[in-house]
Order: sequence, then structure tokens, then C-alpha cells
Amino acid sequence: MDFERLVVWQRSRRLAVGVYRELADCRDFGFKDQITRSALSLPSNIAEGMERRSVKEKAHFLWIAKGSCGELRTQILIGSDIAYIAQPLADNWIAETRELSKMLCGLINKISD
Repeated sequence: MDFERLVVWQRSRRLAVGVYRELADCRDFGFKDQITRSALSLPSNIAEGMERRSVKEKAHFLWIAKGSCGELRTQILIGSDIAYIAQPLADNWIAETRELSKMLCGLINKISD
């Protein structure tokens, strides 16, 4: 299955692009680096996993992607708390990370059957 066709990959890619664009002018380089890395890690690990041969390897990278999703959600929450991310946008991104996490669980279960 081509990872580009997966809705979870498409949505995580859009989220990563949104994070990069929104924080392009952030002068807190430590925060910016950390949140953009976790955002980029999400679609990247989905892609890497889906390109692997064995189900075990695929699932491993999808679990890593799920972990990155939780990391990203934490950073969004903190970014909102310190006023780096506007609350309405943070709420949208938090909801999206929750949905992506559920989608990843579903994909892991599907490929593991």
C-alpha cells in the first residue's frame, strides 16, 4: 500500500506543514525546533513504516508515529499555555492529533490482523 494514499499520512502531512508555517517566525528556536521535529516525525514514521517489508516493522514505525503524535500534542498544549500558539488554532491541532492517534491505532490493528 502506498503511504501517500493513506488518509492518516495525508492529514499528518498537512498538520506538519501547518505547524511549520505557523511557527516560521517564532524566535524561540528551542521550542520551534522541538515542535517542528515532532510534527515532521509523524508523517515521516508513517511513511517509513509502510515502506517496510514485515508487519512487525510496519507496526513498530506506526507506534513511533503515534508516540510523536502524543509528543506533538504536548508541545501544542505548552505552546498554547505560553501564548506561542493562539487558542483556537491549538484547539484545532489538539483535536487533529487525537484523531490521528486513533487512526494510527486502527491502522496498526488492521495491518496486524
